[in-house]
This record gives sequence, C-alpha cells and structure tokens, in this order.
Amino acid sequence: MLEITLTVLILIGAIFTFIGSLGLARMPDFYTRLHGPTKATTIGVGSLLIASMIHFSTQEAGLSFHEVLVTLFLFITAPVSAHLLSKAALHLRTRSLSEPPPLVDATDHAGRNSPDSLS
Repeated sequence: MLEITLTVLILIGAIFTFIGSLGLARMPDFYTRLHGPTKATTIGVGSLLIASMIHFSTQEAGLSFHEVLVTLFLFITAPVSAHLLSKAALHLRTRSLSEPPPLVDATDHAGRNSPDSLS
C-alpha cells in the first residue's frame, strides 16, 4: 500500500511539474508565463516533497521534517516572488498580448462623429 501511495504522489508531482514547465515555455507573454511556475509547479514539487517525507519517515526511526520545511518555504516564496515579478512588470509597463487595443475617441476635433465610428 505504501508503494502505491508513493507512486501516485510521484506521478502527480511529475505531471504537475511538467505541465507547469510546459506552460512557462509555451505561454505567449510574461503575465501568462507567471501562472506555470507559481501554480502547477508549486503543486507538483509539493507532491514530490510529500512523497519524499512519507518515504523517509517510514525508512528511519523518526519523522522527516526537512521536507516539511522545504514545502513550507516553497508555498510561501512562490506566490510572493510571482507577485513581485508582476509588480515589476507593471512598473516597467510590460505589455500583455491579451490586452485589448486602446479605446479611440469616436468624435473628430469638431465634435462630429467620424465616418468609421461604430455608433
């Protein structure tokens, strides 16, 4: 039963880590690339660390707390670093590809509607 639990946790961790890494490599712009490492990869590495904690706790006499500390620091630092990266990108005015085009005033300088306006 222990081997099945460890296998499932390792597979879940590997799949989430792969999906997060693939999202980092394949997403079109900076803001969408932040989602891969902060969401999926964090869950994947957390699952791998839980599997490691269970394995080494059953192999040795005591509990393994190294993985608990690494998991705690991972879940604290990943969202904070993503937030700081996005704030820096906003400060540098990094454009998003999914951003709508800027609104254009539909009136010309004389106050009349322009012929190409939708209204």
